[in-house]
Amino acid sequence: MTSRKDTYFCTMEKWLTFKNTKISYTDSGKGPVVVLLHGFLENNHMWNEVIPIISKNKRVLALDLLGHGQSGCLGYIHTMEIMAEAVFAVLKSLRIRKITLIGHSMGGYVSLALAEKNPEMIRGLCLLNSTANSDHQQRKKLRERANKMVKKNFKNLVRMSFINLFSEESKTVFKNKISNALDEALKTPLQGYVACQEGMRIRPNRLSVLKNNHFKKLFILGKKDPVLPVKKGIKEAEETQSETVVLSGGHMSHIEKSDELVRVLNTFIRQSLYS
Repeated sequence: MTSRKDTYFCTMEKWLTFKNTKISYTDSGKGPVVVLLHGFLENNHMWNEVIPIISKNKRVLALDLLGHGQSGCLGYIHTMEIMAEAVFAVLKSLRIRKITLIGHSMGGYVSLALAEKNPEMIRGLCLLNSTANSDHQQRKKLRERANKMVKKNFKNLVRMSFINLFSEESKTVFKNKISNALDEALKTPLQGYVACQEGMRIRPNRLSVLKNNHFKKLFILGKKDPVLPVKKGIKEAEETQSETVVLSGGHMSHIEKSDELVRVLNTFIRQSLYS
C-alpha cells in the first residue's frame, strides 16, 4: 500500500478492512507521521482546516473511527480498545512505527488506549478537549439515558446535544461552520451512536498512561468547555506532568479557535519530534 515507512507524497482517501469492516482514512503530505482522531459525532472532515497546514512538512493521517464517517460498525459496543486496534491496523498496514497522536474528545480516549498498548510508537500525545479520566457516575447515567432516547428521536437528540457544545456567542459567530459540522454529525448511523456512547461509558481511567510514559504530552483545554471543566483539565495535566494550553473557546476548539489551534498543534508536533 505504501513504498516507505513514515513518508508519503500523495493526498488521498483510502480504506482498510479490519475484522471484516471498512476503516476509512485520508493520507496527506510527507515526513514524520501525525495521526488525527476525531471526536464523537464527528469524522475526518473536522480536520479540514488543520490538515492543509500541518501536511506541508508532515505526513498526516486522519481516520474515521468505527461507526463514524465512511467507517463501518462492529456490533453495538465500540470500546476504546477496539477502536485503537483499528487505528493500529491502519498504521501497521502502512509500516508506520512512530507517530505524534492528536485526539479530540472521544478521539483522545482512543489515543490513550492506543498509547497504553503501544507506548513505543508514540512521540507525542495531545488530548484536545479530552481527558484521561473515566466517566463519573452522573455522566454514565446520561449516556445510558441518551442511548435509550436516541432510538426514538435520533435527529433531535443529536442536534440538541451537538448545539449544546457551543456558547451562545459561538452559535452566532460560527453559525455556518456549526451548521456544516451538524450536517456531518447527523450522518452518523444510529448503531455508531449507540456503540460509541456505550464504549465511552465503560472506558477505564487511563491517567497511568500519561503518568508512566515520557513521550511529549499536551492538554488543549477550552476556557468555556461545557463538557470538560477547565480547572479539572489543568489539575489532570499537573498530575500527569503534561503541558497545558487554554484556549478561550469551548469544547469545539477546531471551530471556535481554529487559527490558534493550528499554531499550538504545529508547535507541539515539532517539539514531539525532539522529546
